[in-house]
Amino acid sequence: MEDKIITYGGQAVIEGVMMRGRKALAIAMRAPDGQIVIHKENLGSVYRSRIAKIPFLRGVILLWDALGLGMRALTLSANVQTGEDEKLEGPALYLTLGISLAIGIGLFFLLPAGIGGFAESYLGWNPWLNNLLEGIVRLILLVGYIWAIGFMPDVKRLFGYHGAEHKTINAYEAGAELTPETVAKFPLEHARCGTAFMLTLVLVSILVFTALGPLPIFWRLASRVLLIPFLAGIAVEYIRWTANHLDSPIVRFLIKPNLALQSLTTREPDASMLEVAIESFKTMRKAEQELVV
Repeated sequence: MEDKIITYGGQAVIEGVMMRGRKALAIAMRAPDGQIVIHKENLGSVYRSRIAKIPFLRGVILLWDALGLGMRALTLSANVQTGEDEKLEGPALYLTLGISLAIGIGLFFLLPAGIGGFAESYLGWNPWLNNLLEGIVRLILLVGYIWAIGFMPDVKRLFGYHGAEHKTINAYEAGAELTPETVAKFPLEHARCGTAFMLTLVLVSILVFTALGPLPIFWRLASRVLLIPFLAGIAVEYIRWTANHLDSPIVRFLIKPNLALQSLTTREPDASMLEVAIESFKTMRKAEQELVV
């Protein structure tokens, strides 16, 4: 299969898993009655356009679209659990996504920048040291946030489905039979995980923002927002590159922090979670094979 390392990805949702390929996606969800409910659809043309082949730019555009897909998947899964049929699409979807991103940017980018600016203005610290402090605070906030929400029962189950998603993709890429018994033997970590992207984004931001040196508080805060697409593009390309060079000992060493952080965002799945992840992957693969190129 062509480029299989970067073709398939997934996302855990409420009592379910979304699997995305080149041309189609599938969401398998465990309904309250125990049945597995399937939703599948074709991906937008952006995934097959020229933009998807332009380094750095493709990362920003596809990441934004993937966030929208993830939000819709969460909504569909929640509707299956509650029995409701509320659609979140169009303006409502992107408004919700925009609000979520604004909160995330405020917490993980502007708050640390404000702390660094305070240290520079009122504590008299060296500007370069303040930027480094900002990056450390950002990293602590990210890890602390993930660690804290991991104690919530619903998030624990979500992380279990995340683990099932990783095991299923690992099993497929190893050419193994996709059964719960076989898939359960594969590792929880995967080099192409969204958790790896978040950690890479934060680490790249430390390097870039520290290199900017001293800035007035307005430009300090503005730069943290304006440079996010640039940082995201770098992070996406880094994840793609490492995923395609896992045979290199140097690359395997470089991705150790990304894999380590996944210990906070994955849990060992039970057999029912593995069944959902496998069904989602098989449905996505079948949908892709049925599509005309």
